[in-house]
Amino acid sequence: MFADSVYLLAADLILIGHILFVAFVVFGLVAIYLGLIWAWPWVRSFWFRVLHLAAILFVMLQSWVGEICPLTTWEMQLRARGGGEAYDGSFIQHWLQMLLYYEAPEWVFIACYTAFAALVIASWFLVPPKR
Repeated sequence: MFADSVYLLAADLILIGHILFVAFVVFGLVAIYLGLIWAWPWVRSFWFRVLHLAAILFVMLQSWVGEICPLTTWEMQLRARGGGEAYDGSFIQHWLQMLLYYEAPEWVFIACYTAFAALVIASWFLVPPKR
């Protein structure tokens, strides 16, 4: 019983981490473009920009090869080990999953990830990072 709860808690923590990853990618790009307008120097941080670019390129490439996100796989494995059903459980799990997981044809995700990656790459030219 206790071990089941630990697995389910770990799955919830991975889901929270997944949400934070998505927020970093999405809001990071918003911040970069707002930083251009409002002259925020931190949006030109080289390491922030490298991590941001690497994050969206990872997502885009994984969608191109038809792989499921490793965070999703790990979360589902932990839920199964904990005796829980995927996306049915705690309050945090329920609401965060509603924000993160939705149904659409695979090509829609590939197109969205690729377009978003193009915006991130464009930001390197419009708001170039500084070392």
